[in-house]
Amino acid sequence: MRTWLTIAAAGILAIASQGAAQSADLTALTGMGNFSGVRDLAEAFSKATGHKINAVFETNLAQKLNTNAPADLIAAGPDQMQELVNTGKIMPGTDTPFTVAPLGIAVKAGAPKPNISTPDAFKAALLAAKSVGYSRGCSGTHAAEVIGKLGIADQLKPKTKLTGGGPVAEYVARGEIEIGIQQNNVLINVPGSEFVAAIPASIDKPCPFSLAVLKVTTNEIVARAFVAYAVSPQAGPILRKSLLEPVPATVAH
Repeated sequence: MRTWLTIAAAGILAIASQGAAQSADLTALTGMGNFSGVRDLAEAFSKATGHKINAVFETNLAQKLNTNAPADLIAAGPDQMQELVNTGKIMPGTDTPFTVAPLGIAVKAGAPKPNISTPDAFKAALLAAKSVGYSRGCSGTHAAEVIGKLGIADQLKPKTKLTGGGPVAEYVARGEIEIGIQQNNVLINVPGSEFVAAIPASIDKPCPFSLAVLKVTTNEIVARAFVAYAVSPQAGPILRKSLLEPVPATVAH
């Protein structure tokens, strides 16, 4: 894996020199949790190379892939990516961890923002809230684990709401939940709610995401170059703009 990433990274500037007449137009399928990262990386990659990557958010990635819709790349969590590896839908060896999404909280716009700067403060804020909510996906599973480790799962159970689709902050904005827990990048910029802060890093359990090249790609060279770009030194500042974190090079295979 590291060998082809190195080769592809070295080729990013080379493919940029191909010129607009030969520019590619690729599609990267994403879920809600990694969409902002892929979108921002795609914009930067397109500016650097002239090759367009369209980040497309899909509510059901598995269903989309089963329709054999044209696409070149996919971003997903480890379990879903492993399933794609097992079913032979991605190029062998291209499954590459590229980002992790830390968790945070949001409250209704105009509401007091609780102090969650320390594990004890975060624990106290949850206990004081009238209601707490999180999703059924990775961030919700991890939020439940964090709450369990804090030893307050039983106390919170009567006032905990598991949300359906869409950002948890939308439920917060409607007043259905006082404190919403989800990935920072999904909590921000939701009208009617306000992002408070990230959960203390010492107790947080971020959600990991990987990129891979789909076997049905129409341009494997550019698709591989984008995966390499997503784990290059240039990717870190881009990911952090939307409150994501890059994966250390030692993790990115």
